[in-house]
Amino acid sequence: MGKSFSSDLRDRVAGLVGQGVSRRGTARHHRVSASFAVKLIARLRATGSIAPARQGRPPGSGRLQAHQAFLIAAVEAKPDITMPELAALLLSDRGIKANPASLSRLLCRAGFSYKKKR
Repeated sequence: MGKSFSSDLRDRVAGLVGQGVSRRGTARHHRVSASFAVKLIARLRATGSIAPARQGRPPGSGRLQAHQAFLIAAVEAKPDITMPELAALLLSDRGIKANPASLSRLLCRAGFSYKKKR
């Protein structure tokens, strides 16, 4: 995924357009695409901000999110459960097929560590 342009460049592009220079002329001056300048000014008019929008999927919207409490309870009941065992438990009890790596990421976000303590 690409990175957003810096806020400094965004300020300079918006400032030059605000002084009356065309969007395409501003884009040529700052060596950015014309679509960036056009979309930036459209965003400024629509939201009042030139800050970039958040990229990626919104947090907490995964398929397993609805089953997080069940998974946490299963791990707390049996702390040494493996991810394949947890996936099998989820499939047998809830009918949801999940990849063990997805379960691991969910549990890490919930604060569980994958390292065993002696």
